[in-house]
Amino acid sequence: MRITVLAENTSCNPDIKAEHGLSLLIETGDKKILFDAGQTDLFYENAVKIGVDLKSVDFAVLSHGHYDHGGGMKKFLEINPTAPLYLSRYAFGQYYHGTEKYIGLDPELKKCERLVFTDGDFRISENTALYSPMNKVQPSLAGGTGMNVRTENGFFADSFRHEQYLIIEENCKRYLFSGCSHSGILNAVEWFAPDVLVGGFHLSKIDSAEYLLNLADRLDGFDTEFYTCHCTGVLQYETMKKRMRNLNYISAGTVIEI
Repeated sequence: MRITVLAENTSCNPDIKAEHGLSLLIETGDKKILFDAGQTDLFYENAVKIGVDLKSVDFAVLSHGHYDHGGGMKKFLEINPTAPLYLSRYAFGQYYHGTEKYIGLDPELKKCERLVFTDGDFRISENTALYSPMNKVQPSLAGGTGMNVRTENGFFADSFRHEQYLIIEENCKRYLFSGCSHSGILNAVEWFAPDVLVGGFHLSKIDSAEYLLNLADRLDGFDTEFYTCHCTGVLQYETMKKRMRNLNYISAGTVIEI
């Protein structure tokens, strides 16, 4: 499997720009998958610089309904004339940070006829599936850090029912892709026991070294290779790296083959 980071908060190459967001191109033995599309069209600009042809992508997956993951999806659907986009049926909720900052998707995206709405677990192919955290018991605390959903009755804490995980099974390995792990990174590892996990841990607002080191110790107890990014936070990654054998950071422009 080959994974190219098209957009992330940092960059490993001065020619590749960074933004607060995430976009990955996943190349399996028989498919090309776009996982999230960052905040803007930057993922596409970086793809051109890297030499990636997004017109050949077979399908796209949106991990959850936030602007920093779905902001570029309209652009992707314009340049790729055939690929379907799999997203939760709750993805177009009125999502806010606090009560002032809207962090949801552009409603214009709804107009595309190639949207495939999922509701719970959804199998795309024999070795590729999407899983909802709403069908799982969540034993480990996961905080939303002030993220809310606006309804006709006011603002309520986001349950993240619009979040979904991508799992690909290939070459006797289970690969788990998570946009932000809002439902808890430890929960995700306990649920799916992946051989490889790629995605954000949603820890960038955590400044307690004790919390981070305790989490690192627990994650290190799994035989999982971690590639983290985006909402994990660089300082948080550096703290956890001290206690984890298989923790790596990926930036825009990074290409990994597993």
